[in-house]
Amino acid sequence: MKTYAGIDIGGTQLRLGIFDENGNLLDVFKTDNDRSLGGEKNIDRLLAYAEKPEWEIRAYGIASPGPLDLKAGKILNPPNLYGWDNFEIVRYITEKTGKPCTVNNDGNLAGLAEARIGAGKGYDSVIFIGMSTGMGGSFVYKGELINGAHCNTAEFYNVIVNDDPYHHGSANPGSLNETAGGAAMERIASEAYGRQMFAKDLFQEYDKGDPKAAEILEKTSEALARGIADIYYIIDPDIYVIGGSIGLNNPWYIEKVFAKAKKYMTDPDIRTALSAFGDDAGLYGAMLAAKDIAE
Repeated sequence: MKTYAGIDIGGTQLRLGIFDENGNLLDVFKTDNDRSLGGEKNIDRLLAYAEKPEWEIRAYGIASPGPLDLKAGKILNPPNLYGWDNFEIVRYITEKTGKPCTVNNDGNLAGLAEARIGAGKGYDSVIFIGMSTGMGGSFVYKGELINGAHCNTAEFYNVIVNDDPYHHGSANPGSLNETAGGAAMERIASEAYGRQMFAKDLFQEYDKGDPKAAEILEKTSEALARGIADIYYIIDPDIYVIGGSIGLNNPWYIEKVFAKAKKYMTDPDIRTALSAFGDDAGLYGAMLAAKDIAE
């Protein structure tokens, strides 16, 4: 049976999906991302599972956190991957297996899956926004990823929406990631409550009617609404597809965000949808990327 392999690289977990020629998911292998092993040895564990005669893998697609050098097929220095810096993952897998391989940003590939075969199927212009610990995204036009000259198209996490001075790593002060992402919610809530708070705790307090939680989510939703309005005026997509744990677990919050965003739009008749693939969107996107290079 001819198959395609999709790999989804996360800071805590690595996943390998085996897909048939029709894009059906046949098998999933999961393992911890062992920080003591580094990139090559961690990937070897996935390849040992994938390279079995019965799979007849034609190509590998990889969904990885950025930053990446797409032309070189290299993982540069993602903050949540330890021991993976400057890992030429495409060359490594190609030489190891003799199969073609490609890599792209995990948010990009999640969006590719949603645009071609998921919640955005049938639309020419699709924006994907992943709302979880961080803010990710992608732009797909007529079924093709738009990466940009430096793989920075649709890196919504760095879009500046207010004057909040806090930032870490390469994120801009006042950016979506620093003011509206899950980690930002945790930081803001922890400061407000005087104890460690996670995003889920904040939403639970909101559900209880806590005014402090309501105030925090009012501010984060306003920041996110401004970012979505910016996307509207730059790209004007047919549909926004929302993924990530915050978006998928709190659909009422997404409705609140888009209600706010519409105040900034000249024609607020916009379409939204939740991700069809959930946490597996990156795997499906990696599979599609593998099929693209194999055909």
